[in-house]
Amino acid sequence: MEARDPELKKELDATLRARKELGEDYESALVESFLEKVEQRLDSTVDRRVRRRLAEQRTATARGTAEPPRGGPGFGERFGFGAVSLVLAVPLSAIGVANEGLKGLVVAWLGIVGVNAVHAMRGLPRLRGDRGKSAWED
Repeated sequence: MEARDPELKKELDATLRARKELGEDYESALVESFLEKVEQRLDSTVDRRVRRRLAEQRTATARGTAEPPRGGPGFGERFGFGAVSLVLAVPLSAIGVANEGLKGLVVAWLGIVGVNAVHAMRGLPRLRGDRGKSAWED
């Protein structure tokens, strides 16, 4: 998905026009519909990238030039996750404020910060003594 996706921009424009025509009664449904489209677009992009990466790994393994797996998420993954969470923070904040006011805003941002904290902790080494074990072993 490009940073400036023309199809997604058209969808956003259509959603905003529909909101003007239908009024605030349908705002929640319109926002949910738009977010579903964004999620579908992100899912297809992630699927495409995963398939490409797996194909690259299989090719490298077949050639005997496979690189060792990295310890944690790279810069691109961390940056992408942060950017996506900030983009999604805007509608989540609006929904929280519209439904519950300041409490809704605080809950939305606690969730956003929590998800980002968990994602950041994924790349850190384990503090327990079982560093030699695989993630699949008990």
